[in-house]
Amino acid sequence: MSSFFSALLQWLSGLFFSKTAEIAIVGLQASGKTSFVNVLGTGQWSEDVVPTISFNLRKVKKGNVTLKIWDVAGQPKYRSLWERYCNGVDALVFVVDSADKEKFETARFELHQLLSQSSLLGVPLLVLGNKNDIDGHASVNELIKALQLDKITNRPVSCYSCSMKSQHNLDIVLQWLAARSH
Repeated sequence: MSSFFSALLQWLSGLFFSKTAEIAIVGLQASGKTSFVNVLGTGQWSEDVVPTISFNLRKVKKGNVTLKIWDVAGQPKYRSLWERYCNGVDALVFVVDSADKEKFETARFELHQLLSQSSLLGVPLLVLGNKNDIDGHASVNELIKALQLDKITNRPVSCYSCSMKSQHNLDIVLQWLAARSH
């Protein structure tokens, strides 16, 4: 499956000489942010992921596409730092554990708090409802409603359901990210 993602990114990069994008990955703790970054970088999912402390910076290059990725910790004490790592990025990726509906209200509050920062005005937002391989996970429509994504009008917003473990729908996510690279 990872060869499909590699081939897709290589094909997209072949359309242009060189493309780069800087993205920030944010979301509550244990939502799958670091797993997402690892899957982008290696094409492999692993259970051996430790919680991020503060942030991780990773560059992922596939063909002529280079993604500079800020993987920012989601524990409450680090959320005040999100804006710092999101400032100047080409896109924001907000990862939500779609099977943990009890955290949706907190996720909505933190997302809208972040998006209210003037430095992030107009930055495209991609919401990933991760863990769709777990029974009872929220659908895309449920995520849109719970996170009030339909009330966000000052930027492009997309929402997808995915699973880092099975890499379900990650091809669509990669296309979205590649479209926002320069």
